[in-house]
Amino acid sequence: MPVNWIKPAIACALVFGAAYLWNVTWSDFASVATAVGVLFAAAQLELSKEQGVTAFEDSINQEYRVLAARLPTKALLGEELAETELAEHLDELYQYFDLCNGQIFLRQEGRISEKTWPFWCDGIHSNLKRPAFKAAWMHISSRANGDFDELRRLIEEGPKSDPRKWSKRRKT
Repeated sequence: MPVNWIKPAIACALVFGAAYLWNVTWSDFASVATAVGVLFAAAQLELSKEQGVTAFEDSINQEYRVLAARLPTKALLGEELAETELAEHLDELYQYFDLCNGQIFLRQEGRISEKTWPFWCDGIHSNLKRPAFKAAWMHISSRANGDFDELRRLIEEGPKSDPRKWSKRRKT
């Protein structure tokens, strides 16, 4: 059976021996312990922030999955929709564009991580290349005066664009 207290005891003896030789006081130990505690707390706060961002991104992914489940499969597969089908699903496609616009805004505000954004941006651009999404965007964007500014800009700037690097307000 290993003796688990030997290594910590040796480490303590070395620390206290060094403290005695270098004339280190309890106050010095307290200062170091405080600094270590502050660093640990800062690391915990950063970890909590990252977990919060991940949970937030997951909730938006869930929102996308629920919305995508209401879209015609053939639209998601890149097939064209008949005008009647397009009209029937225009509300869901509008909601999709609104979700995309929201994602872009959230990235602009720093609420979406640098790690996640390229995947979302690629998904937005991929969907907009599909005939049903392209046709719906033509219908909706021409009628949505002043709406979808962020999505319009992302389309204009291309898939490598990062809204986080955009200026806050842009006059069009």
